[in-house]
Amino acid sequence: MTEQSGPKDLVRYAVAGEKAGFDFEVSSDHYSPWLVSQGHAPYAWSVLGAVAHATERVELATYVTAPSIRYHPAVVAQKAATMQLLADGRFILGLGSGENLNEHTVGQRWPAVDERHDMLVEAVQIIKALHAGDLVTYEGDHFRVDSSRIWDLPDEGIPIGIAVSGEKSVEQLAPLADHLIATDPEQSLVSHWDEVHDGPSRKIGQIPICWDRSKEAAIARAHDQFRWFAGGWRVNADLPTTASFAGATQFVRPEDVASSIACGPDLDELAHSVKPFIDAGFTDVALVQIGGDSQDEFLAEAAEPLLQKLRGL
Repeated sequence: MTEQSGPKDLVRYAVAGEKAGFDFEVSSDHYSPWLVSQGHAPYAWSVLGAVAHATERVELATYVTAPSIRYHPAVVAQKAATMQLLADGRFILGLGSGENLNEHTVGQRWPAVDERHDMLVEAVQIIKALHAGDLVTYEGDHFRVDSSRIWDLPDEGIPIGIAVSGEKSVEQLAPLADHLIATDPEQSLVSHWDEVHDGPSRKIGQIPICWDRSKEAAIARAHDQFRWFAGGWRVNADLPTTASFAGATQFVRPEDVASSIACGPDLDELAHSVKPFIDAGFTDVALVQIGGDSQDEFLAEAAEPLLQKLRGL
């Protein structure tokens, strides 16, 4: 997560993750951390470009970029094309409707969720048209593009994953996407996606864990840096600042966090927390090891044996 570490450390962790045996690596795309204690928010696309150059095998993805307020979709289309060239075909463009926390920084109003989804539909249409290599002029309800073309395009194209959270967003967005992205292991979401989506697709989930040699230390760190997670995405999308998240989570207790996030040294417990995604039909799961200061130890001591357990589920 770009909210947990500075840019050089993120690149170093990505290289170490590849060496540990991870299959793919995803990056959040934030202007702000969720909580002050996380302490970081470097520019995700610069980090991803460096990671593409420093790694050889792992797939890479944004998880996720909002191509609507902070970024114009035509600019996202250009960035994604460049990333795919740098990554030699290993990149997936993950898109979503965004969070107020990151998008309010450019001084635009924060739209209601239905409007955000309408904006995302237009944005994806623009991105796909530009990725087709055509000269694009577009005028919609939310975006305009004037006589634009992307001049450096990969031959293999750029697959698009889209974050969805319910039936309406699936119906709007599945026909435009290659892959599903979600943060909750809902089997009904996967089933409805398969009904609406045309053709095979990957289902990419994400789950936080907090490994540490000490269970107490892991719980304390998860509470300090990840208690915002308890609000759920319908709440998390709308709060505008780190102060808002601090206020909204002031009564969340360490034991509340521990009940929803696997914490501690027990690799079987950490691996088992991923199983709901597997049971729901997800094909890929991104693990978030909580705490920037814990990444080196996690990668050196826990990553390889944890991966073995996960692949045995």
